[in-house]
Amino acid sequence: MREQRISGIGVSVGVRIGSALRYSPGAAAGMEPERESIGPDEVASETARLRQAKEACAAELQAMVERTKRTLGEDKAGIIGGQLRFLDDPKFYPAMEQKVAELHISAARAVREVTEFYAARLESMANEYMRERAADIRDIGGRLLSSLRGGTQVRLSELREPVILVADDLAPSDTVQLDPRVVLAFVTRVGGKTSHTAILARSLGIPAVVGAGDALDAVRDGETLVVDGGAGSCVRNPEDAYLRQAAELQERERTLRDELEAFRSRPAVTADGRRVELAANIGTVPEAEAAAEAGADGIGLYRTEFLFMGASRLPDEEAQYAAYRRVAETMAGQPVIIRTLDIGGDKELPALELPKEANPFLGYRAIRIGLDRPELLRTQLRAILRASAHGSVKIMFPMISSMDEWRKARGAAREAMEELRREGIDFDRNVELGIMVEVPSTAVMADNFAREVDFFSIGTNDLVQYTLAVDRMNEKVAELYDYFHPAVLELIRRVIEAAHRHGKWTGMCGGMAGDPLAAPLLLGLGLDEWSMEAGALPKVKRALARLNAETCRERAQQWLQLATAAEVRSELERFRAELQD
Repeated sequence: MREQRISGIGVSVGVRIGSALRYSPGAAAGMEPERESIGPDEVASETARLRQAKEACAAELQAMVERTKRTLGEDKAGIIGGQLRFLDDPKFYPAMEQKVAELHISAARAVREVTEFYAARLESMANEYMRERAADIRDIGGRLLSSLRGGTQVRLSELREPVILVADDLAPSDTVQLDPRVVLAFVTRVGGKTSHTAILARSLGIPAVVGAGDALDAVRDGETLVVDGGAGSCVRNPEDAYLRQAAELQERERTLRDELEAFRSRPAVTADGRRVELAANIGTVPEAEAAAEAGADGIGLYRTEFLFMGASRLPDEEAQYAAYRRVAETMAGQPVIIRTLDIGGDKELPALELPKEANPFLGYRAIRIGLDRPELLRTQLRAILRASAHGSVKIMFPMISSMDEWRKARGAAREAMEELRREGIDFDRNVELGIMVEVPSTAVMADNFAREVDFFSIGTNDLVQYTLAVDRMNEKVAELYDYFHPAVLELIRRVIEAAHRHGKWTGMCGGMAGDPLAAPLLLGLGLDEWSMEAGALPKVKRALARLNAETCRERAQQWLQLATAAEVRSELERFRAELQD
């Protein structure tokens, strides 16, 4: 049979060679076909069956939560815990019992209908992250159906021979069962980059390709596959030449992994001895613990919206204070930049009941919501300020586009400080107040802002899309989204230089900061603090260790003169090759 390349979305890097094993999630042996309807006299017994299924499902998920805590940590266990909470949601399971009682349908049919109703609602949302939560809902429904039918579900944790898993999809509760020593990689027909399955695959270190489409249907058990999670490819029946190439890539991967591990505990220092501050982006308390273990110099971005998302009601001051304090204490005196609520755009918050907008990225979001709902902002500012008594906490306002917005946000912080003073509650009287630079107007006005703010943090993810008029969620224009675009680089330069003229510092917390290819450019531009996902820290440390700061400063001036993103990228690739020679 000829070699066949199947393309998908690479969500967890790595190259693996192995035998295919097809897997159907939820498949079980001995299942009896379910009836669709029941008689009025069967409602009580059918409801009892449904409750038993719920209890069995809850017990199974709770066991998974405990196992995942031991293997992957609390934050990843929270993904399964989220399913457990949804099972207890007052609008989810009760709707199933109601259908059985009022419509006289079977428990299995009620599970299917309610599950699909909620999954369809999630899939209709504009936010990719929320759309991909539909898989979590269907996972719960599938487990309830399996319990109702009394079958013995196939358990991935019981696999013993090394395989590459091939499936239509894998639910988070499937993925947490995977043992990287046995499941070498997996490929699925559907799925996306922000799915919980993708997140878990990266945590487990299992190479993965999702969204491979119908071409995957032809794969048979036992076939030899080569999966490249970085390239997003799966090759069936590879020829000898490709197998040799894949084996070489695996060896390079092992060598690089060992080399990066050595950088984990080292400070970030350039070849000519310049110390660089590398921080981590986090969204939860356990991620702060992981950042500390990964050798981060602090937290450059604490995304507080994760405290709010998925909750049926807004967290109060005490709940927020407890979370912020734990992060501050975890970092033991290292800086922790806490961003006020950045909701809207690609992030929705059910508890706020935000209106639907034609273009949410340009609408009611982030600081605009905070200033419009002062009690929401006040509560959060009080909680952050109280946490500042337990560490080196700084406050950052997102999506600032004008001096008026900045001054109103600063005013809200000062009012919260005055309240705490009057109440005799301790906080850091000198807490720094900064802004994210995500909007071109702010970058253009950087000199004005630098006179008043304590620091800048450049959010390249939004700055790129606003500068280039490119929706970063739209696959049709994705190739136009590039932080090496000369216009974006010019704005970054303006911000850094404006900050330095006024004795202030500039950080960066967007994706560009975690890209080793961008390291010489950012070093040359004089970026003061770099914040990234914790997993990128060793790679950037390794890149910085090869750089001379003065050489990069000279080269950066040349790179800024280039006319296209492709030219910038090409020159950076050439510079990297020079260093490796």
